[in-house]
Amino acid sequence: MTTFKKLTIFLFLSICLSSSWANTTHDDFLDCLSHKIMNSNSISQVIYTPKNSSYSTLYNSFSSNLRITSDFKPSIIFTPNDESQIQEAIHCSKKHGLQIRIRGGGHDYEGLSYISETPFVIIDLRNLRSISIDTKDKTAWIQAGATLGEVYYRIAEKSKKLAFVAGVCPTVGVGGHFSGGGYGMMSRKFGTAADNIIDAKLIDVNGRIQDRESMGEDLFWAIRGGGGTSFGLIISWKVKLLDIPEKVTVFNVTRTLEQNATQLVYKWQHIADKVDDNLLLRLFLRSSESPFQRGQRTVHAFFTTMFVGGVDDLLHEMQNRFPELGLVKEDCIEMSWIESILFFVGFPRGTSIDVLLDWNNSTYQSGFFKGKSDYVQRPISINGLEGIWKLFNQVGEYSAELQFSPYGGKLSDISESETPFPHRDGNIFMIHYGVNWREMESSNKHLSWIRNLYGYMARYVSKSPRAAYFNYRDLDLGVNNKGNTSYEQARIWGVKYFKNNFDRLVKIKTKIDPTNFFRNEQSVPPLLS
Repeated sequence: MTTFKKLTIFLFLSICLSSSWANTTHDDFLDCLSHKIMNSNSISQVIYTPKNSSYSTLYNSFSSNLRITSDFKPSIIFTPNDESQIQEAIHCSKKHGLQIRIRGGGHDYEGLSYISETPFVIIDLRNLRSISIDTKDKTAWIQAGATLGEVYYRIAEKSKKLAFVAGVCPTVGVGGHFSGGGYGMMSRKFGTAADNIIDAKLIDVNGRIQDRESMGEDLFWAIRGGGGTSFGLIISWKVKLLDIPEKVTVFNVTRTLEQNATQLVYKWQHIADKVDDNLLLRLFLRSSESPFQRGQRTVHAFFTTMFVGGVDDLLHEMQNRFPELGLVKEDCIEMSWIESILFFVGFPRGTSIDVLLDWNNSTYQSGFFKGKSDYVQRPISINGLEGIWKLFNQVGEYSAELQFSPYGGKLSDISESETPFPHRDGNIFMIHYGVNWREMESSNKHLSWIRNLYGYMARYVSKSPRAAYFNYRDLDLGVNNKGNTSYEQARIWGVKYFKNNFDRLVKIKTKIDPTNFFRNEQSVPPLLS
């Protein structure tokens, strides 16, 4: 690099840091990066500081959850264009003592990818979103900044008979979703997203790019369900694509308390994990005005279903297993797999699949949100369900939702230790609790409500540990100490997400990142020497 080019880059960085918030650490980091990134135009396109007019817009795009606030914002947002720039950012962060937080897609329940109480830099992977589909080998390489919607779109663009199993919401980023497990509407047939990962590329604490062969099977095991950001910065995944028929069948049937919803939910618990593996009967519970009694609230149970096959086979299975629901052919719709993605998001029939490429979709409005999770291993009694209905009446209409996501099938065929994701045989279903509100002033009320509901549910869910799903991150379960946390402190929350796999994750972390460079409030810690 010429002296003139170095001077040009350094002058740009000096302007970025001319305000009062600048300190020596940030100056040194940017000076370091300026010597590593050769092109001055590139620097101006990938580094954002509070002096940039677009900094606030970029930072505010990280989450629509207004509950997540912090007085500490990143001094720098770095949006690398390639892997080499990430390597340099890790080198400079280590050298000058700046923590990094890694941003992938658009969902982060507790904001751990964009807030910190220590000086930090965000590495935002939005520019690393390429997807390469190989229909002959039935595989795909997916960069970590891509969203699920983009993945689904690119697969459907190439084939009508290939698919991938992952979450419903198209704006979720693959980097975090795959590394935490990745439950979806075909998981009873194909398992989680993590179960279908066959290779990965990761930048380790020393800035080296590792693939499955070079990282070794221990680290490859850890990042498939153990949360990638504890172990390095994942830049891409190689996944196995899945064979599906050209048509699948979906339905969304609603029943209220006046239509025997309590008995139907009770019966659902006895069959949801035992039906044909091609069938996933998901259940959403909400409380709002009754269609039968004006001015009175009731519980609405939405039976939202995916069947990997035709309508006649679905009706036969439902008649055998769940005739009480009263499903008829008119309730069902045969459609392509990619159309089912739009159906489960709630887009009207006929919506173009191009909407899946709008990764900053305005459909998802900002508001205040808190989520929690549980696993159920024995059916909740009728009295237990009625207790939930009473609690629904203590919060506003449409404010709260419970999702009951069935297990069984392929999810139960895989052992608890096959990947860090341990929620396998013995689980009937997972519960996702969610509550939304619009005004800051009512935050305490809604947070108290969901925590009260969670407390009520303790008698009905898994125990020792009370398990939780890592992708539904919940800091109520426990947090690390600042800096180098202890194993004992982290184990409080760690066994809830990973059960017996937590100890193996700690051993792997100790080997590959002993100084705990990659860390956050719920990252796997190394054993302290």
